[in-house]
Amino acid sequence: MAQKFSNGRWVQEGFLDNRTPGRVAGRITFAAIGPVDFLLRGDFTGEIKGRLITFRNPAFMDDDVAAHVLGDMENPQTGDVSLMSFDPHPHLLPHPYLEWFSERGEHYRIELAAGGASITNADEERALEHEVHKIV
Repeated sequence: MAQKFSNGRWVQEGFLDNRTPGRVAGRITFAAIGPVDFLLRGDFTGEIKGRLITFRNPAFMDDDVAAHVLGDMENPQTGDVSLMSFDPHPHLLPHPYLEWFSERGEHYRIELAAGGASITNADEERALEHEVHKIV
């Protein structure tokens, strides 16, 4: 098992939906490889459990290293949620944290800056509904 990356600089934007218990579905756009669909087993924790979240990364970087590290990432990503939360650790400032293990056993972890993600409102949920249904 290898950890593929542990920072958010290669994450441009995305959405993840945990409104169906036991399932996280969505899409994340990465540097070098573009959009990747997600269909993971498990749930968010804390305030985002059972919710649909969106995120955009103002510190996004598209560089040659991203293609080398992410080039073999499966699309879609299937596997298991490890921890997905806006407040992952009591000794750290709250921030979006997304961690999962792929079916191939790859360990992925994304940490974004505080405020880099939000829980959607009803209008945003309706706007993303079609995209979620295309994935599931």
